[in-house]
Amino acid sequence: MNFEWSDYLELARELAGQTASPAGTEARLRSAISRAYYAAFCKCRNHLPDVGTQLPQGAAIHQFVRDEFKDSTDKKRKKIGNDLDRLRADRNKADYDDSISGLGKMVYMDIELAEQIINALGRL
Repeated sequence: MNFEWSDYLELARELAGQTASPAGTEARLRSAISRAYYAAFCKCRNHLPDVGTQLPQGAAIHQFVRDEFKDSTDKKRKKIGNDLDRLRADRNKADYDDSISGLGKMVYMDIELAEQIINALGRL
């Protein structure tokens, strides 16, 4: 079954406090995957200037941040980059695919993965 994309509008209204009816479960799960990615991505992005890395502007920053970690010789940094790559792939599925199999499992794993990335950054 294909996702009803207008459910995102209902979720937006709910988040903005404009409706009393809750959004659909799938819209919530897809949004959770997206937010988990952005939590980890933004923490990684904000870490890079602290270690002397100049960031590019625009959409290219997503690939840049992942590559900065993946291309490192440090195993911990490389793992962060690879994990961030996986989160981005799942975020793209959540944001663009009409149907996703295993969505419940995916959201659980992605939230856990985002938490691991954020914790690993704190140990660098």
